[in-house]
Amino acid sequence: MATESKTNAQNGIVRVPQQNVRNFCIVAHIDHGKSTLADRLLEVCGNVEEAGEQMLDSMDLERERGITIKSSAVRLLYEADDGETYQLNLIDTPGHVDFAYEVSRSLQACEGAVVLVDASQGVEAQTVANVYLAVEAGLEIIPVVNKIDLPDIEPDMALQEMEDAFGFHVDEILETSGKTGAGVHELLEAIVRRVPPPDEDAEAPLRAMIFDSEFDVHQGVIAYVRVFEGRIRPGDEIRMMASGKHFEVSRTGVFSPAMLDVEELRAGDVGYLTAGIKGVKDSRVGDTITSAAHPADEPLPGYREAQPMVFCGLYPTENADYESLKDALDRLSLNDAALKYERETSAALGFGFRCGFLGLLHMEIVQERLEREYDLDLVATAPSVIYRILLTDGKVIEVDNPAAFPERELIEMIEEPIVNATVMCPQKYVGQVMKVSDDRRGVYRKQEYVWGDRVALHYTLPLAEIVVDYFDALKSATRGYATLDYEHAGYQPENLVKVEMLINGDPVDALAIICHSAFAESRGRTIARRLKQAIPRQMFEVRIQASIGSRIVASTRIAPLRKNVTEKCYGGDVTRKRKLLERQREGKRRMKQVGNIDVPQEAFLAILRLGDED
Repeated sequence: MATESKTNAQNGIVRVPQQNVRNFCIVAHIDHGKSTLADRLLEVCGNVEEAGEQMLDSMDLERERGITIKSSAVRLLYEADDGETYQLNLIDTPGHVDFAYEVSRSLQACEGAVVLVDASQGVEAQTVANVYLAVEAGLEIIPVVNKIDLPDIEPDMALQEMEDAFGFHVDEILETSGKTGAGVHELLEAIVRRVPPPDEDAEAPLRAMIFDSEFDVHQGVIAYVRVFEGRIRPGDEIRMMASGKHFEVSRTGVFSPAMLDVEELRAGDVGYLTAGIKGVKDSRVGDTITSAAHPADEPLPGYREAQPMVFCGLYPTENADYESLKDALDRLSLNDAALKYERETSAALGFGFRCGFLGLLHMEIVQERLEREYDLDLVATAPSVIYRILLTDGKVIEVDNPAAFPERELIEMIEEPIVNATVMCPQKYVGQVMKVSDDRRGVYRKQEYVWGDRVALHYTLPLAEIVVDYFDALKSATRGYATLDYEHAGYQPENLVKVEMLINGDPVDALAIICHSAFAESRGRTIARRLKQAIPRQMFEVRIQASIGSRIVASTRIAPLRKNVTEKCYGGDVTRKRKLLERQREGKRRMKQVGNIDVPQEAFLAILRLGDED
C-alpha cells in the first residue's frame, strides 16, 4: 500500500491540503540555467527517473537554440524535511527581452519567484527587469546563484552583486548547480518555507484564468489555467466571461510533466482543461472561466494586452498556400497571444499577412515555427515599426507598412516610436557601446556604476534602429558581454523619409523602407548594392534604383547574360555580324518589356542588416 501511495505521489495524483500547495516560477536573464535547474527539480521530486536535457522545453526550436520560448508548467510532489508532502506548481519562463510578456503572464499565476543569476555572469539587464516585474506582482522572491559547479568560479562576486542590486542579504541567497544538483534540496526547502500557500476559497463561485493554450486537432483548444476560486470537474458547464460562450468540460488535468488527467482542479491549482472548444478565438489568454450555473460577479483582472512593436509581411511563395498560412496563423496565435496579424496584398508578392511581433527574435521564431510545424515556404519582408503621421488636413494616421506611406506633399509631420534602453557591460566597453548607440541616433541619458566594474548605460533610442541591428552590433562591439533591456517610451517627431526601390523602373513595394533623411542616401546605395548581389542575372539588363520621392539617389545595373551570336562568323562581311548583334539587342528589348524578375528571399534578407559592412 505504501508503494502504491508513493507511485501515485510521483504521478501527481495525490491531493494535499491547500496549505501545502506552493505556486512559483523561475525567472532569470537568458542562458542563466532556468531550464536545467527545472530538470533537476523534476529528478529530485521523482517526476522522472532521470531528466534529459531541457525537459520542459518541448519545441525543437527551444532545444536547438538552448532558449525557452514558451512558459511551461509542471506539478511536483515533494516530501519535505518536516515530514509533510507538498504540491509545488512550477512555471518555467523565457529569459529573452522579446518574451517578457510570457514572464508577466506566468507571474500572475504564482505566489513566489525564484530569481536565478549565473555565478560567472552576475546580474544582467533582464534579471533586473524580471525582479521588478516580480516585485510589482507582490511575489515572495527567493534569490539564487546558479552554476556554482563551473571551474575557477567564485560565487562571492555574484552574491555581492545581488546584495548591491536588490538589497538581498547574503545569508538568504542560495547557491545551486542545475547541472550537478548541488543545492537543489535546500532550494526546495526554501520554497516550502518562504513561498506562501494560495489563500483562495474552493467553495466560492468558479474563477479560473487562462494563462496559455494550445490547439489539438482531436480535442480542440487545450486551455492552461490557474484556478483562483471554486472547482472545475469534467461534466461541468463553464462560461467564458469575455465572449459569454458556454462549453462542457470533458477533461481536467495537470502537467507532470506529461499531461495527466485528474478528477478536479480546485482553488490554487495550475493545470489544463478541454471542453470541445473548436474556435480559436473562444479561448483568449487572460480570459476568466466561470461556472455557467453559478457564475462569478466579475472577471479576474487579466493581463495587459501585448502591443506589437515590430511588423513585417509574411507571404507564401505559392499562392495556393494562402489558406494554409491563414489557418497556421490562427492556431499559432492561440498559443502566442502577442502575435497579431491582418490580411494584406502586395503587388510584388501577392496575397499575404501583415504580422506584428514583440521583437526581431519573436519574428524569427514565428516564421521558423510556421515553416517547420505547418510545412509552409514563406517570404518575409523587412521589419518595420508603427509611425504616427500628421497630414496637412489635420488628420492623424498610424502606418506600419512603408508601402502605405502617403505622398510627401500630404505629410505635415512624422513621429516615430522611441524606447528607453538600458545596456549593461564591463567598464572597458563603455566607449564601444556609446559609439554604437550614437551611430543609431541614440540620446545619452545617464550612466551608473552598478557594482564592481559593471556599468549601466541609459539611452533613448528610436525603435526602428533597434529592430534593424542594434543588439547584434552591441554584441560584436563588446565581444558578447553587453546585455540589453528596453521599454516603450512613446513617440517623438523626426525628419523621416520613404526610400523606394525600383527594378527596371517599377517600384517594389515590399522592399521600401522608412529611415532618417540623414541616412537615406547611404542606405539606398547599400540596398541597391546588396540587391545586385542577390538577384540572379537575366537574359536582359536589370536596372536597380533607390528613390526618395521623384529623386533617384542610387543606381546600379545587373548586366544581361549574353550569348555569343557571332561565334560561327569566321571573317567575311562585317555587316553580317552587326545584323546578328542588332537582332540580339532587339530581342533583349522585347524580353525586358514583358519579362518578370523573380525577387528571391535573399533580396529581402539583404536589407535586414543595413549596419553590417560588406
